Amino acid sequence: MAGAMGEDSAGFGGHLGMAGRSMLANARLALDDPALSDPARVHELRKAFKRWRAFLRLLAGPIGEPAEALRLDARALMRRLSGARDAQGALDAIDDLAGGGSDLSPRTLRTIRARLTALRDAAESASLTPDLRADIASYLARAGDTMETWPLGGIGFAAIADGLATTYRRARQLTPDDWPDSDPAHLHELRRRVVEHRHQTELIEPLWPRVTKAWSDEAQRLRNRLGACQDLGVLVGFIAPRQPLAAWRARLMPLIAARRERHLKNAARLAGRLFAEKPKAF
Repeated sequence: MAGAMGEDSAGFGGHLGMAGRSMLANARLALDDPALSDPARVHELRKAFKRWRAFLRLLAGPIGEPAEALRLDARALMRRLSGARDAQGALDAIDDLAGGGSDLSPRTLRTIRARLTALRDAAESASLTPDLRADIASYLARAGDTMETWPLGGIGFAAIADGLATTYRRARQLTPDDWPDSDPAHLHELRRRVVEHRHQTELIEPLWPRVTKAWSDEAQRLRNRLGACQDLGVLVGFIAPRQPLAAWRARLMPLIAARRERHLKNAARLAGRLFAEKPKAF
């Protein structure tokens, strides 16, 4: 990878600037689009901010503290939107179980989905307050103005290669030795690093489109498997005693365990391919 990336990075800094502006524009659209429901708005905001934060981490080398400060502020804002994350994760897990050939009846699935949807919508309405929306709008305006002061046009690929290698290394080092017995918190941290790596890889796609696209797609597949494991873990919390789905605990636990095992087996295979290269490849 290193040789091809180093061939020509002319205009790469200009590409970074366009990418950053596009991310902020997508976040503004998610915040202001009147056609979006609160659940859809929260989902789109989270997606936009994940890309933006990965972008800022990559700029921590050539830009320094101003990029890191904006990244930390963005993370703090998104944490204020996390109230409905668990209910949405449990919903995704139920859809995963249904798609995986479980024997849950359509009536059971409808009932479970209705309960989780009500919990999610209530949490999202409570978290996306007018004050938070105003704070996000203020942040986006400040971030846009700040980014325009950065000398992005002069940044070549070599200036961010270390950042790419660092993100890849952090993810690679988190790969479990024993996938079946992996701690959920450890897998969650691995997923976060894989997501960050994927978004950063997307930024360099114009330099080496075909291979970089394949690499990014592989990271996305691993992200999906790890995310499914995380969602199943969240669902376990909802079926615990005295929790909203406790009545289905006996039926769901075996299904969750079997589905998690399958996802982990596939995740191990994908990680073996994605992390076969050493970080110096960047």
